[in-house]
Amino acid sequence: MRVLFFVAMLALSSANAAEPALSAADTLNVAQRAKPVAPKSAGPNVLRAQVLLDRAHFSPGEMDAAYGSNMHQAIRGFQKLHQLPLTGNVDPATWQELERDDAPVLAVYTLTAQDVAGPYVPVPSDMAGKAKLSALGYASVAEALGERFHCSPELLRRLNPGKKLNKAGEQLLVPNVAIIKPLPKAASILVDAKEGTLTLLDAGGMPFAQFPASTGSKHDPLPEGRWQVRGVATNPEYRYNPKLFWDAKAGDTKARIAAGPNNPVGLAWIDLSKEHYGIHGTPEPGNIGKTQSHGCIRLTNWDVMQVVRAVARGAAVLLQAS
Repeated sequence: MRVLFFVAMLALSSANAAEPALSAADTLNVAQRAKPVAPKSAGPNVLRAQVLLDRAHFSPGEMDAAYGSNMHQAIRGFQKLHQLPLTGNVDPATWQELERDDAPVLAVYTLTAQDVAGPYVPVPSDMAGKAKLSALGYASVAEALGERFHCSPELLRRLNPGKKLNKAGEQLLVPNVAIIKPLPKAASILVDAKEGTLTLLDAGGMPFAQFPASTGSKHDPLPEGRWQVRGVATNPEYRYNPKLFWDAKAGDTKARIAAGPNNPVGLAWIDLSKEHYGIHGTPEPGNIGKTQSHGCIRLTNWDVMQVVRAVARGAAVLLQAS
């Protein structure tokens, strides 16, 4: 993957009253960069904060350049770590800590022939249709690139007006997340259903990474208590059993779903000592923290892969609902 740092030559005029384009995230002036990020905020400064939070291992989930609930929790987690007031807003003190990371927040990515070729196959919504596919790959190049760069396909389009995603050699602006550093090993995992987060802790119980999570529903509540990681599988197959789902459709039968990012458990399954429960990825990253799950803990595919590399068999897992 060829990623070159993006250095914009755009001159920002004070006479321009309109919100700067998202592509200006690295070229905002001092006043624009210092602007607080709070509820209802949107635009290049929000995107800047999302990338910096992601690189600090306090994931805002699928980046979209808009302040939302996942970003609120990411900011609070980052503030806790740095002993800042828990405002949930990117205030001056939080900006100061975030901008210790001074690498560009945008980069240029050149589309390859492989990116364009895929293969890309529409993914059926029903389990029987999924079971007919030999792999649950991406449905489009926009979806594939969105996952690679931790953002929504719509954000990619907004960053690249007029650019073609079916043209090898096309240069695209993308969030600069390729430089995210690997996490150290975690001694334990804390899942908080009320906050909608999964947090990694060191041996001393200190948090060092946090991710937005979907954590159950009234039909399948999170099983509170202390459990353990029993094993880890990447790119897993999925075995669908309708008897385990309260909302299974009449006529559903058991099915084997092939591996792939659009598999129902995404790119990884972290098996817990509670039978039928695990931490896993998802084919719908935009829904993380915003919709309910069937009791398991769902993360975006890119976040669950970070967790996979940071945990080992036997790690403690504390699940709490409040």
